[in-house]
Amino acid sequence: MNKSFGATSTTDEVLDGIDLNGKRILVTGVSAGLGVETARALAARGTLVVGTARDLAKAENATKGVRADARGQGGLELIELDLASLASVRRCAERLLERDERFDAIIANAGVMACPYGLTEDGFETQFGTNHLGHFVLINRIASLIKDGGRLVNLSSTGHRYADVDLDDPNFERTEYAEFIAYGRSKTANILFAVEFDRRHKHRGVRATAVHPGGIRTELGRHIYPDEAMLQQRIDEINELHKAAGKPPFRMKSVPQGAATSVWAAVVADANDVGGRYCEDCHVGAVVTDSNLDAVSEGVRPYALDADRAKALWAKSEIMVSESF
Repeated sequence: MNKSFGATSTTDEVLDGIDLNGKRILVTGVSAGLGVETARALAARGTLVVGTARDLAKAENATKGVRADARGQGGLELIELDLASLASVRRCAERLLERDERFDAIIANAGVMACPYGLTEDGFETQFGTNHLGHFVLINRIASLIKDGGRLVNLSSTGHRYADVDLDDPNFERTEYAEFIAYGRSKTANILFAVEFDRRHKHRGVRATAVHPGGIRTELGRHIYPDEAMLQQRIDEINELHKAAGKPPFRMKSVPQGAATSVWAAVVADANDVGGRYCEDCHVGAVVTDSNLDAVSEGVRPYALDADRAKALWAKSEIMVSESF
C-alpha cells in the first residue's frame, strides 16, 4: 500500500483510483446510515451491490442516491432479510444460493445497539441474536458463494470492551440484563466469528476481519442518545476523561468517515494484514490490556481475538441455531 489513511479518511478518499467494475459485494443493512454509504461508495466505482434490509420500502427510498451515483457496471439490488428471524435468514440464504452468483466480499454491516431487553423471533437475546447469530447463519450458509480470494468484513465496535461473550448464559436467563453489556457481548462475538471464519477459510484465500467504524450519529444510537443534547453531554463527559489522561479530544465521525474502514478492509487493505484481525480508522488495531482505557479508546481486547474462545463461540452458536457448518 502506497497510501495511508486515518480516522478522518472518507469512503471516496479510500477508494480514490480503485476500479471495482465487475465486482459483486453483499452488504447487510442498507436502509440507513453506514450501510447506505457503503453501498453508494462501492457502486460508484463499478460494484454491483446486493443489499439486504428488513424493510424493503425504507431501503428503496434510502438508496436512491446509490443508484444515482452508480458508474460502469455498478448498481444495487435489494433482498429482504430480517436478522432477528432465522426463518428470514434462511430464506435469504436460499434465494442467494439458488442464483449461484459469486461475491468478492461480504460486509456484515447490519445491527442494533443498546436496545431494551427483548428476544428475537427464535428466543435469543435481541442484540446477540441479531448482531451475531443472524449473521452467523447467513454467512455460513452462503460461504460457498464467496470467491476464492474474497473477504468477509464484520462490523464490530470499540463497544466490545464492555464485555466478553458469555457462553454459559448468552440470553441473560441468569444474569441481570444491561444494555451495554449485551451490546459488548454481541460486538465481541462479531470479532470472534471473524477470527474463526478466517481460520476455516483462509486455505482458499478467503480472509475475514472485524472493523470498528468509529462514533457516528446514525439510527443505531437512537436508544441511548435520542436527542443531540444528550449526545453532546456524553461527548463532553468523555472529553473530560481524555483531558485528564492527556489524550486528544474524542470527535464524532461523519457517515462517509465511518464507512471508510469497511470499504478499506473489503477491497483496499492487504488480505494478509487484516485476516483474523480487528481494524479501526483504516488500519489494524493494536491489542490493548490497560483496564483504565475507556470504551472509546483505540485497540482491541485480547479476549476478542482469542482463537480458542472463537472456536468455543462457534460451537455454542451451532448449538443455539441447531445447525452445523
